[in-house]
Amino acid sequence: MQISLSLLSTFFPLICYLGYNIVVPLIEKRRPSLSVIMNMQRQRWVANATQRESPFDAILSGNIMGSVSFLASTAVLLILAVFAVFGQLPALMDALQLLSIERIYGVQEVLVHLVVMLALFVLAFFAFTLSLRQFNHFCIMLGAMDRDGSTAPDEIRAIAQMNGLGARNFNSGVRAYYFSVATVAWFVSEWLAIIACVVTIMLLLHREFFSSAHRTAANAAVMAARRREQSQ
Repeated sequence: MQISLSLLSTFFPLICYLGYNIVVPLIEKRRPSLSVIMNMQRQRWVANATQRESPFDAILSGNIMGSVSFLASTAVLLILAVFAVFGQLPALMDALQLLSIERIYGVQEVLVHLVVMLALFVLAFFAFTLSLRQFNHFCIMLGAMDRDGSTAPDEIRAIAQMNGLGARNFNSGVRAYYFSVATVAWFVSEWLAIIACVVTIMLLLHREFFSSAHRTAANAAVMAARRREQSQ
């Protein structure tokens, strides 16, 4: 029972991370999340960009890419840190004996857990770098648009979708960071790691579907839709 609980608590953050990325898009088909609502704003952004000649859109895109690049660089540092821990395993084992709550760590289970931590940080790195690449494509597509208001709605929608893809992968990388907190809690207690995962899921669901940011973004989308109807 102890071995099975140890393995479950070790892989639980990774399972929750992968499961969240699968289940939430299914929920979004019934109830729009904050990410879905913000995709509407991205389409408005691209539509408005077709009618102005200014560096404003380039500045916004640069700020977004800077944030993604920073987190991608941080993921590389975390990956290197985990590799460094592999070389300091005896010192880590001594430290864990002082940190744990009535628990004896085995070398093999600690190694497996470090591999799971490494997997989360690698997934975060790939998510951030893919997001950075997609935002780069978005900047190119945004710069290639005509600024005379003649851009077709389908082209506007496609450019906004590219921005949305970048945002989705960025959010996936951030979630990998969130669930990695549970892997750290594992070093204190196996049950604490599981509890941390459950709490993380609840916080993420609240932010996506029930937070004040969700309500504010939804209200803004409704007001924008009303203005568009009135102007027509």
